[in-house]
Amino acid sequence: RDYGKKVHGFEIEFDETLDKLNKANESFEEKDKMHKEVEGDISALTRRIMLMEEESKKAEITLANTVTKLAVSSKQADDVLKKVKVVESKCMNNEVTLEELDKNLRQTTKMASDNEQKLDELSRKLGVQEEELKRAVERAELAENKLKGIEEELQMVGENMKQLEMSAEKAVEREEKLKDKILSIQNKFKAAEGRFEYGEMN
Repeated sequence: RDYGKKVHGFEIEFDETLDKLNKANESFEEKDKMHKEVEGDISALTRRIMLMEEESKKAEITLANTVTKLAVSSKQADDVLKKVKVVESKCMNNEVTLEELDKNLRQTTKMASDNEQKLDELSRKLGVQEEELKRAVERAELAENKLKGIEEELQMVGENMKQLEMSAEKAVEREEKLKDKILSIQNKFKAAEGRFEYGEMN
């Protein structure tokens, strides 16, 4: 009877240990699921950062093109002014009529006005591109900060998973020891029963 009670007690402890192990496994699976979700978020953020970098490169190229066009327009304006001076000089030297000089001056003034309007438009576009680039850099910085926070959370999850693995290994070791004890007790119980039956027969 005492052996039966002890075996029953060991069986209860074994069931409790098994229940704890099952709970530890469920907790580990839940943490593993969270880890995979975090990995998915990191992949999505990485793709977003790559897209932002591409947008930034495109903005830089557009800005460079705009600056180049602005330089060309400025040179054109200088050329126009030089032409104006040449025309004025020729008019004075050759005693060109006032009507022809006024006509040339109106044409030159219109060209200068057109170039000035183009220069204003290019300046406006340049300001817009600079603002877009600034917003893209800000978005990239926000994404980088968020990514750092996720990496820290991922590190904490990894540490928690290591602790869970250690707890699970300890539970398995306790389970194996308990099994060995139960098997030893069963063998002893069988041996005692055999001796008891042999004594009754004699």
